[in-house]
Amino acid sequence: MSRYFSYDSDKMLACSCGCNTKGMEPAFLDLMDQIRDAVGEPLTVTSGYRCPKHNAKVSSTGSSGPHTTGRAIDIKADSRLRFLLIQAALRQGITRIGVADSFIHLDSLGELDGFPSPRVWVY
Repeated sequence: MSRYFSYDSDKMLACSCGCNTKGMEPAFLDLMDQIRDAVGEPLTVTSGYRCPKHNAKVSSTGSSGPHTTGRAIDIKADSRLRFLLIQAALRQGITRIGVADSFIHLDSLGELDGFPSPRVWVY
């Protein structure tokens, strides 16, 4: 799948509602490999692909949020790793970043996909 991310080792890449849909875009995971290389340490996925039904239950973005595209990911991160992830993501052209106490959201979506960009938000 990618050098660092796979459905076998990263159980949260697939939808966690029970449908187990594996919808991550390979090109996005290639981008995440580059970010992982820049950070220089393993990354723990807390949320990858979400089916529309599951996303509507767990997110204010409804049934068509970023995670339903296969081009969004949440990575577990403390304050040090959040900084490294943001720095690496910006260098790789990521322009949509969500910052939470325990994770960073990264996605490669933009205006053409119907998502405002550039954006940084706090949960």
